[in-house]
Amino acid sequence: MISRRALLAGTACALAPRAVAADASGNWRPRQLELREVAVAGSLSRLIVVGTPRHLAPFERVPLLVLLHGLGETGDARTGAWAWFERYGLGTGYDALCDSPSFRGLVLACPYMPNLPIADPGALDVYARWIVEVVIPTARRECPVIDSSPATYLGGCSLGGHFSLEVLLRRPEVFSAWGGVQTAIHEAAAVRYAQRLADVAAHNGPRELLVETSTEDPFRRGSEALSTELARLGQGNRFIELPGPHDQAWLRSSGTPAMLQWFDALPRRELRPAPIERPLVR
Repeated sequence: MISRRALLAGTACALAPRAVAADASGNWRPRQLELREVAVAGSLSRLIVVGTPRHLAPFERVPLLVLLHGLGETGDARTGAWAWFERYGLGTGYDALCDSPSFRGLVLACPYMPNLPIADPGALDVYARWIVEVVIPTARRECPVIDSSPATYLGGCSLGGHFSLEVLLRRPEVFSAWGGVQTAIHEAAAVRYAQRLADVAAHNGPRELLVETSTEDPFRRGSEALSTELARLGQGNRFIELPGPHDQAWLRSSGTPAMLQWFDALPRRELRPAPIERPLVR
């Protein structure tokens, strides 16, 4: 009899792309993404880094993925907004996946996330409103994204996984999928979040959910509890556990590519925009 954890870990390894050779010493700029820093209006945050695919065909549109960074980069807006690319291997992971014929592509929006007081719901309300009313419209206006909620995804790493859950629960109608990578929650909180997500599904319909952790992640039990409780409540989710610690090297080598692969593989039914009519060439 194979244990649940062994089975899930084996499945995760089968899903994970090959290890990505990336480091934090400057070898992080992607070939397949154009990166831009965008300054926007806001009270808690005013900076976004946007990654736009270079490999799309003319008029092609892809889903938008908004990603929140971890606690270590909350002290400085520039460091936080660039963390996914400079420190977490988002660009190099994207390049590696582009080598696969099944990879279709995403627009990536990485806003700065301050260290919000979790005990102050008002601060989270303001930040969620900024994500929905500033970050997403900016990306939709400036990038080749499919302008619809089914094609808008949300995720985060560590504290960003925690805060992205709070954003999702405040504005579930905006996002069709959420992915948490080594989400900084413990078991008791995970059970409460699972119930809140189930309540959202009852009123707004189910969301695609990814719960990703690692064998040495100090929040592994929280991720496992979230996935298990979601399943008990009838909420489908993908649980991925990969070998490794809770650090940036793990993100660069396997955590970030596995997350990207999951988001890219989500069904894109009814996401294609209407064909653009062109005049006949005579």
